[in-house]
Amino acid sequence: MAKVPSAVVAAGGLVGGYGVARWTKKRPLGGAVLAVAGAAAARQWRERAGGPAAGALTAAYVVAFAGSHPLAKRVGAWPAVFSAAGAVGLASWAVADRRR
Repeated sequence: MAKVPSAVVAAGGLVGGYGVARWTKKRPLGGAVLAVAGAAAARQWRERAGGPAAGALTAAYVVAFAGSHPLAKRVGAWPAVFSAAGAVGLASWAVADRRR
């Protein structure tokens, strides 16, 4: 069975987490989606690129999530989320998925 690329898992976690939080009006539920996807992506990063790369990509995931909040005040919520997801997805592909 083919695995979903870690870039898709990470970007999907950011978009999905925000979407769930917004549509259900339950921020903790969105946070759970964000955390589960982040953990799944981190496991893939560790398997594919090693521990230090997984740590750096996990930090980028958290920074992108946090950075999307102030960015949303300037460009809007969805554009900020898509920008953060795109940045994390690109970094994930470059570090972990491109090798496959």
